[in-house]
Amino acid sequence: MRLRVATWNLENFDARSPTPLAERVSALRPTLLALQADVLCLQEVGSERSAAQAPRRLVQLDALVEDTPYAAFHRFAAGLPNGGLNDVHNLALLSRYPLLACQAVANELVPALQVRRQTARSAEPQPVAWDRPLLYAQVQLPEGAPLHVIVAHLRAPIAAPVEGQKLGPMHWRSTAGWAEGFFLANLKRTGQALEARLLVDRCFDDAPDARVLVAGDLNAELGETALRVLRAREEDTGAPELRARVLAALGERVPEARRFSLIHEGRPQLVDHLLASRALMQGEVAAWALNDGLQDEGARPPEAGFAGSFHAPLVAAFELP
Repeated sequence: MRLRVATWNLENFDARSPTPLAERVSALRPTLLALQADVLCLQEVGSERSAAQAPRRLVQLDALVEDTPYAAFHRFAAGLPNGGLNDVHNLALLSRYPLLACQAVANELVPALQVRRQTARSAEPQPVAWDRPLLYAQVQLPEGAPLHVIVAHLRAPIAAPVEGQKLGPMHWRSTAGWAEGFFLANLKRTGQALEARLLVDRCFDDAPDARVLVAGDLNAELGETALRVLRAREEDTGAPELRARVLAALGERVPEARRFSLIHEGRPQLVDHLLASRALMQGEVAAWALNDGLQDEGARPPEAGFAGSFHAPLVAAFELP
């Protein structure tokens, strides 16, 4: 059986975008169709209400997939820790095959840490909670065991707010305040990577040969802490007997010259990832990034608007035995 999976950060694909929705759909849809994914993991998807008390709908996503094969896919989405939809930055999982056991996971396996801020006005410990949940679902493949999918969008390396230490959105009162905010952002990113890793290990506890896929914008490059936590490679654990629980980073299979999903101030980076378990890697595996013509995210001010995405999708194809 051939299985094709993809992850893509759609880049502020919500009602706050200064670019009209029709322009955004026109810019994004050719890439969407080129993915030809059976399982598609999306980040930064918006939602809207038609009235004050009406349920939220994924208006932008509905417009993007209209009249495409993805319109008929099974779907699971969330952006709030309680599993609800946020106005911005929701995660979405679209699957050709049925989705089972869908849940949003946030600070369940790793409770919010209580940390006393050093530069804040309050001296009382405050929780460090994740900004977004993880999405977990089982994809009921037509052959063999299910595919366990975890969709993640980890905290960006941008300093988190500290009470009384900001004069504006990106204007800090002190270097110490900024430094503490940057520390908190890294704590959030690494902590959620740990929660995702614990979720992965639960899959292996139930089935040592589980088919597991972790996908999303992890805001970390190969070799950085969040990736090391998630992959749990043998060179890190020192335990050959745990080799079956290691996750392979499929980005490593992309030719080095094309191994990037984002360009920041002239530097190509691979921050979007597909991590696969050993059971997924038993057959032929290919991976690539659709990064032709990718624009530098640092070259355009946010208020200028942009019809496309500054992130390139990462795609992988598996031949499952």
